[in-house]
Amino acid sequence: MYYELYIDVFFLENFMLDSLLLLIVNRLMNNGRPYSRLLLGGALGSFLTCLVIAAPFTAMIKLLVFHIIVSSAMLCAGLRILRLSQFVQAFVLLYVAALLTGGVMQLFRPYMRYVSIFYAAAAVSYVIILKLWKMISYMHRRQSMILRATLYTDQGEKPVKALLDTGNELRDCYTGEPVNIITPETAAEISDHIELEKGFRLIPYRCVSGESVMKVFRVKRICVHMEEDRWIENPLLGIGEESLSGDREYEMILNPAIFSG
Repeated sequence: MYYELYIDVFFLENFMLDSLLLLIVNRLMNNGRPYSRLLLGGALGSFLTCLVIAAPFTAMIKLLVFHIIVSSAMLCAGLRILRLSQFVQAFVLLYVAALLTGGVMQLFRPYMRYVSIFYAAAAVSYVIILKLWKMISYMHRRQSMILRATLYTDQGEKPVKALLDTGNELRDCYTGEPVNIITPETAAEISDHIELEKGFRLIPYRCVSGESVMKVFRVKRICVHMEEDRWIENPLLGIGEESLSGDREYEMILNPAIFSG
């Protein structure tokens, strides 16, 4: 049994896939390389692949050359890799992208005799990989902004999970101080009578449903546990109308302005 290989078709298919993989890695790493350079890397990778296929090497040697030499040359040419750490990151991302692309291609395998389906599958792979990366990046950024904090009150200490939200610009309209927001459940745990707490008052604020008023009061201090503990003396806490996170991922929203005082 033997297979007849049309080298021109093989080159074009590999050129398209290699260029697509370089485009994905370029986007994931935010390298900003021009399309012309990515296409050059894809062409080099495809050309080297054709040479290895035609060379009289054993299957094991061809496998090693494909996955080490060809991939490395393609990355260096297409992404202009200069540092070892950058190369390792690009190499890993290349094979992750290749696995995901291969998975999507497998779904379309029964229809691959149609060239249009082949290119459509490649385009779908590109979109899926970028969407997955965007979702993972968002989850990572969100998680990194959730900090541990401790509220110090007259009733003792209350550890909470706090979201450092750059969108929280709420300030006390009387003093101009930043206001941190806690859930009603947290407020009930740190005080039996909010109205009797130090600095209690109502302040107006704007929300999605319109304008409303919020109960605010002071606690002794807050310790935000970062690389170095940050202490905020006599901060203002505002009580939100409902849970701040649907899955109770955090119980407090920190106003970033508290760190600039």
